[in-house]
Amino acid sequence: MKLLAIDTSGDACSAALLMDGAIDQLFEIAPRRHGERILPMMQTLLDRAGLRLTDLDALAFGRGPGSFTGVRIAVSVIQGAAFGAHLPVVPISTLGALAQGQFRRGGQRRLLAALDARMDEVYWGCFEVCDDGLAAPLCEERVYSPDRVEFPAEIDWYGVGSGWAAYAARLRTRVGDALFDANPDIFCEARDIAVMAAAKMLMGRQMPPELAAPVYLRDQVTRT
Repeated sequence: MKLLAIDTSGDACSAALLMDGAIDQLFEIAPRRHGERILPMMQTLLDRAGLRLTDLDALAFGRGPGSFTGVRIAVSVIQGAAFGAHLPVVPISTLGALAQGQFRRGGQRRLLAALDARMDEVYWGCFEVCDDGLAAPLCEERVYSPDRVEFPAEIDWYGVGSGWAAYAARLRTRVGDALFDANPDIFCEARDIAVMAAAKMLMGRQMPPELAAPVYLRDQVTRT
């Protein structure tokens, strides 16, 4: 399988090429420069592998939540590239990719992903890594006040994401003894999006590019 994934949902900007199980990634901390950086990063990866866009099986992207502008950039870039190359796309939760990344780094399997959503709120998701090595959601992704986040009753949760820096005391108070530890200093990375997208491809869960859409969470809750 040959799959190119990108993420522009936060301060980090990354692109990753998964080819027959091997991953090549470019990663930068580039606030407000995603629009100028992501296309050159994608092209560099293809050039290094000796591939054209049309040689790929699919394109994947971090569909949010995250920065409204950043998520829109990812959707528009992937849609444009996929239309031009006649490729399917695979949207991946940025919260899920955060959890997947922490499992890759540290092996933790019960993960509470929290991104700073500003306005005294966090984007929140609960995940457990299954026997297949993939992070699966255990709760609906929502935007919460840090004092009101919800999670399953199990213990030994591990927190990941910028929300654990912005609202550390309040989240730790809310989760209490169920929290083992937290790592607030990691970013969503395209390499983890690629791994999760490849698994979805094998299950036939890709989609045509016109169906690709951002997930903001805050807008969804407001409409409700």
